[in-house]
Amino acid sequence: MFPKNSMKNTLMESLGIKIVTVKNGGCIATMPVDERTKQPFGYLHGGASVALAETAASIGAASLVDGQKQAVFGQEINANHIRSVKEGIVTATASVIHQGKSSMVYEIKIVNEKEELICISRCTLAIICLEN
Repeated sequence: MFPKNSMKNTLMESLGIKIVTVKNGGCIATMPVDERTKQPFGYLHGGASVALAETAASIGAASLVDGQKQAVFGQEINANHIRSVKEGIVTATASVIHQGKSSMVYEIKIVNEKEELICISRCTLAIICLEN
């Protein structure tokens, strides 16, 4: 499981992102729509959605590599913002769609509390060998 203390002093902590589950390379994470994640007009900031998407993909991908020998880093991400949100909690579900030796590709769907699609994203992650 994802160590909760590793969120300390990170963007995840700043935005209130919580990891719900990590399983089979997938990840479900939530984020509040509040003063930390809204843009000046009172709606969920698209950048906050992208941060949630990349977080979910990165944690899912990290669960598929040997953390002692490898690390994953976001290489490319895109997002289509489908619906706006003013309050509540949004939930990201990241699923691996390609698992290679040097990269992985994830699809991330973000929904509101009514399960309505808010954002759909695709994220490519590089797999890096750590030096000893």
